[in-house]
Amino acid sequence: MCGILGVVARTPVNQLLYDGLLLLQHRGQDAAGIATCTGQAFSMHKGSGQVRDVFRTRNMRGLPGRTGIAHVRYPTAGSANNAEEAQPFYVNAPFGITLAHNGNLTNSEQLKDEMFRRDRRHVNTDSDSEVLLNVLANELQAAAVGVSLDPDTLFKAVSALQQRVRGAYACVAEIAGHGVLAFRDPLGIRPLCYGMAQTDAGTEYLVASESVALEGLGFRMVRDIAPGEAVFIDLEGGFHARQCAPSSSLNPCIFEYVYFARPDSVIDGVSVYDARLKMGEYLAEKLRTELWAGDIDVVMPIPDTSRPSAMQLANRLSLPYREGFIKNRYVGRTFIMPGQATRRKSVRQKLNAMSIEFRGKNVLLVDDSIVRGTTSHEIVQMAREAGANKIYFASAAPPVRYPNVYGIDMPTRAELIASGRSDDDIRRSIGADALVYQDIDAMQRSVSDLGPHLKGFEASCFNGVYITGDVSPEYLDRVERGRLGSVDAGTEEATPKAQMNLQFSVRE
Repeated sequence: MCGILGVVARTPVNQLLYDGLLLLQHRGQDAAGIATCTGQAFSMHKGSGQVRDVFRTRNMRGLPGRTGIAHVRYPTAGSANNAEEAQPFYVNAPFGITLAHNGNLTNSEQLKDEMFRRDRRHVNTDSDSEVLLNVLANELQAAAVGVSLDPDTLFKAVSALQQRVRGAYACVAEIAGHGVLAFRDPLGIRPLCYGMAQTDAGTEYLVASESVALEGLGFRMVRDIAPGEAVFIDLEGGFHARQCAPSSSLNPCIFEYVYFARPDSVIDGVSVYDARLKMGEYLAEKLRTELWAGDIDVVMPIPDTSRPSAMQLANRLSLPYREGFIKNRYVGRTFIMPGQATRRKSVRQKLNAMSIEFRGKNVLLVDDSIVRGTTSHEIVQMAREAGANKIYFASAAPPVRYPNVYGIDMPTRAELIASGRSDDDIRRSIGADALVYQDIDAMQRSVSDLGPHLKGFEASCFNGVYITGDVSPEYLDRVERGRLGSVDAGTEEATPKAQMNLQFSVRE
């Protein structure tokens, strides 16, 4: 999972892009990058770490221009934690293009081979985002006539790309001297939206992964970019849009609503906060049927994502709601931290249990989901140490039984606590006295009740259905071998930070 931004403004955009990345920091804490453009010259700075760690005043001064793109990176399976795979990526021909990508390609190895053997393009990293950039560059070169470039040519290139590329992708790209291009895969798996702001100098446009970035930067959200659609904003502020896929359907990733997106975002017309409230309502209805439900003294969320679900559940069951865990906000998300030992240590650093809220009580802990179970086990232990009498555990999402291949770095099947285990096995593993999971249908209804236009979802980590139709057991085996190989090559410790500061001119 990553966060992306693209902007065409009337004033310098370096600070705006930096502030936008801070608003999207929850979508990736592994690396960050900004690329801006002045005339025919790109300037770029990117590096490993969070936004505040990557950029200093001297870096910001080296990012001039009124247009640009930006990215926060969350590593996908098998990818390395280094500056070379930080985004945006750049190619110098044709025209000069920078690109930032959120998602994961399922046929990247095939495309990489085609790039080398047929298109005579070299891909320098293991990132599928660099593959995607080279496919775009190749199709743009094939579609362009001479050195001219117009929206029709751009949309023709995106259409050709969509016929070659499979998987999930929401992208922003800048073509030097022309403007910013954004497009979304035909299944609409990863989110992408755009907004506009009226200034004295003219209209400004911003493309972002989530609406919260638009609102936080003073832009009015216009709409989501449709599945298979591409939009192009030229340097004069002209806006162009076209459906580039011959067939498309909207299947947003359900995990965005469960966990990843900020609650104050609206994705594909549905409030993330309202969806999480709905998940709490459906979970409450399921809890009514549990024999131990009448034994609960208090409901507590595991901060922060599960708060709306826990509050609504407590309200529906007329139970007291309390905040029993206090969060240290300066520790990153444990879900995306490398290594079990690092995650266990981080849980204790991130959360502190208040004994006054736990002592002698039967507590229902509510979490958004259970992935590896490491965090859940540590939290149950903390609650017991704080004096809880009984600990019941409820997940606002169903069991995560399958890997995700569309941009979320789900663990290998062996690492998923629910893979091949019954609910009672999981309960014993995390140390709870009882465990209840949300049903898959109820989770999906939590979103579709609020957005009846949403007929399908990408929910492969829960139901094992891979909607691109090209994910086989052999493919999953290859992904897991790559992931295990990258772990074996590294350590449990954080990779030393590296940064790249690039400035270059573009030749057509």
